[in-house]
Amino acid sequence: MRSFSGMTGSAKGPSVLIVGTGFGGIGTAIELKRAGFGDFTILESAAGPGGVWRDNTFPGAACDIPSPLYSFSFEPNPRWPKRFSHQPDILAYLRRVIAKYGLEPHIRYRTEVTGAAFDEARGLWRVETKTGETFEANVFVPAVGQLSRPVLPDIPNRESFAGDAFHSARWDHDVDLTGKRVAVVGTGASAVQFVPELRKRAQHVTVFQRTPPYVMAKSDPSYRRWQHWLFEHLPPTQLLGRLRIFLLAEYATYAMTRHQVLAKMFELRTAQLRRRHIKDPELRAKLKPSYPLGCKRILFTNDYLPALAEPDVDVETRRIREITEKGVRVEDGTEIEADVLIYGTGFAATQFLGRLDVRGLGGRSLQEEWSGGARAYLGMTVPGFPNLFCVYGPNTNLGAGSIIYMIERQARYIRQAVERLARPGVSYVDVRPEVEERYDREVQRRLGRSVWSACTSWYRQADGRVTTNWPGLVTEYDRRTRRFDVADYRVVA
Repeated sequence: MRSFSGMTGSAKGPSVLIVGTGFGGIGTAIELKRAGFGDFTILESAAGPGGVWRDNTFPGAACDIPSPLYSFSFEPNPRWPKRFSHQPDILAYLRRVIAKYGLEPHIRYRTEVTGAAFDEARGLWRVETKTGETFEANVFVPAVGQLSRPVLPDIPNRESFAGDAFHSARWDHDVDLTGKRVAVVGTGASAVQFVPELRKRAQHVTVFQRTPPYVMAKSDPSYRRWQHWLFEHLPPTQLLGRLRIFLLAEYATYAMTRHQVLAKMFELRTAQLRRRHIKDPELRAKLKPSYPLGCKRILFTNDYLPALAEPDVDVETRRIREITEKGVRVEDGTEIEADVLIYGTGFAATQFLGRLDVRGLGGRSLQEEWSGGARAYLGMTVPGFPNLFCVYGPNTNLGAGSIIYMIERQARYIRQAVERLARPGVSYVDVRPEVEERYDREVQRRLGRSVWSACTSWYRQADGRVTTNWPGLVTEYDRRTRRFDVADYRVVA
């Protein structure tokens, strides 16, 4: 077992250990480095960076937020190929950012974190890894995200299927889908992107739908050479595009959280889209959502509805009874045969930090603290777990808008906390329980009145508590995280 105390680099200030090389981990590292703090290490379980944009390589994988907004504000990319960029372009962007800001020497790949414990006497986090190495740092920043742990559905006899089966986030590119009968379980954000691509190769595609999503068209032009030139030589032109997208996202959030009359306008647009692409009234009825718009994630696609209308695609709404050796058996006993089974069933979004065994003051377990639902002050800090700051933690997800905006605000807040810890004599900061409790009550009260409490979705736990989403506009989150208020914390010397 090797022990590392004092991270890569020799700059001033506390040592920081970050877990994850997605946008959250990279954004935090850059914020620290730009402020002069170089004593940080990023641990990554995989062989390369990128988080969800490394893992999700399914056909058609793309972002549903326009790239001028789904990118770091301090690092615009004037060369995005399209407005809604695809996975390879986003991953390439992240790699360029890592190279530009010199983060590669700080990253330890193939290093999976299994647990972390706070040493109160020394004011240090002791982080254990699967390789047997131990890291020590003053500050612990888990940036593993909400959408990094794929979920397979609890369907009886799932392992009995004789053909190839995989989750969309672990796409098996060795499986040749040409001429195959493919069964797709799930109709979420990933499925609406890969189903249209599947039907181009497969003989037949059956989509098993539990609840239909709201689908909206997206304006997705390719950027032309003159636009690239304009963005590169006159950056304010790209900034204006970013501002426009930002304001539209804030308007959509306002409609979903405060003004349901405005949300009805979006519902009408989705209905018009179904009428345009789905001529069969029976199929159109299957695809009509029966819950308020925004309660589940709204999906942006130009190809999904036309694909479902094709004769080689079926939408199956009968409930799945079990998986069989040859395919899928539905509730009335009918067996639908398939050669390949693909699960587009999402992620364990409400299981923050996954299986990490995190121990705070007195050995208290974070998993036990969160047994009734994850909660954290400003989505980052938890009482009894000093110097721990989550990135993309509880109640920081968005129903509309770019999570990169939220990540940048969290990185700014963490940097200010590190600056406070850099002062002589400060060992750790621990958010006051009454501050976190008051904050959580407010957030849950507001969420209880929001559209996200109106149906079952990955935003909610089984008991109805919404643990993922932020209840307001992102400009409010920006205001509330602008300053690290030491009065919210117990400061231990």
